[in-house]
Parts: sequence; C-alpha cells; structure tokens
Amino acid sequence: MKLLIFSDLHRDVETAKRLVEQSQAVDVVIGAGDFASVRHGIEDTIDVLRAIDRPTVVVPGNNESLDELSEACRDWPSAHILHGSGVNIDGVEFFGLGAAVPVTPFGSWSFDVTEDEAAEMLADSPPGCVLVSHSPPKGAVDVSSAGKNLGSTSVREAVEQKQPALVVCGHIHDSAGQTAKIGETTVINAGPQGMVCDVD
Repeated sequence: MKLLIFSDLHRDVETAKRLVEQSQAVDVVIGAGDFASVRHGIEDTIDVLRAIDRPTVVVPGNNESLDELSEACRDWPSAHILHGSGVNIDGVEFFGLGAAVPVTPFGSWSFDVTEDEAAEMLADSPPGCVLVSHSPPKGAVDVSSAGKNLGSTSVREAVEQKQPALVVCGHIHDSAGQTAKIGETTVINAGPQGMVCDVD
C-alpha cells in the first residue's frame, strides 16, 4: 500500500494544493494534524484537501480540536477522523491519536492531552498497525531548535509494546522530514511537503 503522508500545514493553501495533486498516485493519504493555526483557519486548508478522493486518515493537531476538525471534514467523504480510534482500509489497520502530548506551554488555545490520557487512548491500538500520532514518540524525530526531545513518553511506550508497522507524526517542526527507528518500527515526522512511503 502506497501512502502519502504530511503534517503541520498551518493554513498553507498552496502546499495543500500540491498534496491534492500528489494524492492521485497513492492508495491512502495521512494527515498528522495541525491544519489550522492557533485554532483559526482550518477551513482554508480542509476546503482544498477535500478534493482528495483517496481514503484519507486525519488526526487533530494541537492547533485545532477534534470537534473543529470533524466539522471541517463533514463534507469530505473519503476522510476518516481518528482520535483514540482506528479504521481498517483495504486490510491495513490505522489508529490515530491527535492533540499535543505532553501538555504544551502554549496555554488554553492548544488542544493537548496528558501522558496518562494518551496512554489510555493508545491502549486500544492494534499491534502492527499504522499509528498516526500528531506528537512524536519521545526520543525519535522530536528534537526542537533548542536541542530538546519534546516527544511523548506514552506514544513511545505504545510503539515499544505494540510495534506498529509505521508511525506517522509531526508537531515538532524542527524535525520535519526526519525518520528514526524504534526497534523494527519506522517513525517519520512527515512535515508539510508530503512524503510517499510504502506499508505492507
């Protein structure tokens, strides 16, 4: 199965248009959150992405809530909005966790969940799935410009326990486009430009 993966568009309509074009050459599209900017303008991005007719898995980032993403995607029939939930597409299991984990210092506008809440939501993720998490696992593709690992310990533990086939994440812009391994699992911080990869 050929995937087009991306994250952190933050209202970049021109990049969204390019992703729509790229989507024609793949089987499934994955958007790992942050379609809006500080809870504004999610419609700008989703209105463009809605032209994607391939099955599309999206999770909310910390710049939009689950409700805001669900509302924006209401007229996008090929979109699957996941947050502590999963979907089977052509025999491949996908599981999603949105929001920022751990809680950010950004204040009330940011859609965050605690490590404990994330661990509880990830408990249902099936072994060997494609895990779509807005936040990266701690210690993988999560290094900030200040050199700090800002990823999630609960996402890391879920990866170690469930050994997903692939983890698609974003959130930490300074690590966009980077790939790491946790055991046999490939972890990709997708970034906005779009990357194509394969999963069995």
